[in-house]
Amino acid sequence: MIAIIDYDAGNLASVERAVSYLGFKCIVTNNMKTIDSSERIIFPGVGAAGAAMDSLKRLGLDSPIKQAVIDGKPILGICLGTQIIMEYSEENETPCLKIIDGFVKAFPLDIKSKDGSRLKIPHMGWNGLENIKKHPVLSDLHEDDEFYFVHGYYPNPNDSEHILATTDYGISFASVIGFNNIIATQFHPEKSGRPGLSLLKNFCMWIPG
Repeated sequence: MIAIIDYDAGNLASVERAVSYLGFKCIVTNNMKTIDSSERIIFPGVGAAGAAMDSLKRLGLDSPIKQAVIDGKPILGICLGTQIIMEYSEENETPCLKIIDGFVKAFPLDIKSKDGSRLKIPHMGWNGLENIKKHPVLSDLHEDDEFYFVHGYYPNPNDSEHILATTDYGISFASVIGFNNIIATQFHPEKSGRPGLSLLKNFCMWIPG
């Protein structure tokens, strides 16, 4: 069973539909025993880092997530779930879960494209991946695939080895991060058509190590 963690950060039904469509059993839950007994975890989210961390702590879900990392359970972070596995977020000046060393940074307000035109913040819409590293969850992805993004902040790991792919939006930022049994995408695979479903399927079958 795959536990999709419910911490009042939205975006759960579309993840559940995508995983179920692929033929894998999943449950949306904030029950610690269910999370502990699950085979793998998906940690999605939309919204603000401060509110998300408040909800995690109020529901007591920060500890089971950290324990799952220690236990080697496969974990997939999505969007906000990718950001709050870092140490700290500039959004709301929020201390986060400290699973991956590094910080979550805001896009510069004056960010521009290569032709000098001003880019809108948040980064919203379709974009590709670059510098894709070899990883079982990313095995079927290509640099001409596009994925759906909605975010004004991005993860910035201290160790470049934890950056599994990047995306260009005025700057090059980490769009897939991870190490050991955790992988996380700044984009929404559940909203990204065939490439996103391919990534989700790979995650649902991934055995770390």
